[in-house]
Amino acid sequence: MKILRLSLFHVVMTAFCLIWIYPFLWMVSASFKTQSEFFANGLRLIPNSFQMGNLVRAWNEANFERYFLNSVVISVSTILIVLLATSTCGYVLGRYAFKGKKPVLAVLVASMIVPMEFAIIPIYDLIKQLGLMNNLLGVILAEAGGAHIIFILLFATFFGQIPKELEEASIMDGCGFFRTFFTIMLPLSKPIVGSVTIMQFIWSWNSFMIPLILTLSSPNLRPLAVGLYALRGENVVDWTGIAAGGTIAIVPIIVIFLFLQRYFVDGIAGAVKG
Repeated sequence: MKILRLSLFHVVMTAFCLIWIYPFLWMVSASFKTQSEFFANGLRLIPNSFQMGNLVRAWNEANFERYFLNSVVISVSTILIVLLATSTCGYVLGRYAFKGKKPVLAVLVASMIVPMEFAIIPIYDLIKQLGLMNNLLGVILAEAGGAHIIFILLFATFFGQIPKELEEASIMDGCGFFRTFFTIMLPLSKPIVGSVTIMQFIWSWNSFMIPLILTLSSPNLRPLAVGLYALRGENVVDWTGIAAGGTIAIVPIIVIFLFLQRYFVDGIAGAVKG
């Protein structure tokens, strides 16, 4: 009976996994189909013949080479800013007791319930006042802004578990706040850094609304997510081109996750345990 229950569990979970990944497999499959085959055999995963023209067309003719570079610059810069801001904030909240700590946490947690759409107008107005409209720096600052409360709590929980003796030893060796943080505490938080890197990369890489609004007058500054939307014309939609663009866009996410998945699992497990 134990073997039967285990086998049944594996069958059910396999079915769920297939249902979950089918849309991704379908997108990859559609990127290798012709337009006629796309509509004739839309649900079929294996194309009659693999057509590389869709990927080439999306990369060259749809300006995906430029969009891809923009996405890399925006994502990497946003990750660096977010890591610096959330790790230092989490370090202070996790290691120090000060007046007003609970209200600060309450405000940060309350910010999670505010939809991103409510913040679009203030973000737009702020970036415009800074003179950063239609500028990659404006997109980076807008993407890196916000409380990022999940990341702060991850760092705060992790730093709160580190023995105080490490800090005391660093102080006795003459280390100040920043030297203790950057040379001792931050290297110990590699699992959290990996988790934050993966989640922020996915959010920045797939961001659509903010880059669309801030780059309306400069199509060459669009990231991949906004560039995909450009393949949708007024009268004709290039479905196979969109599928090819989606396949190109998802490859970096898979690569980053495969390289950092160990840190992601360790970081989430450590935060939950704490």
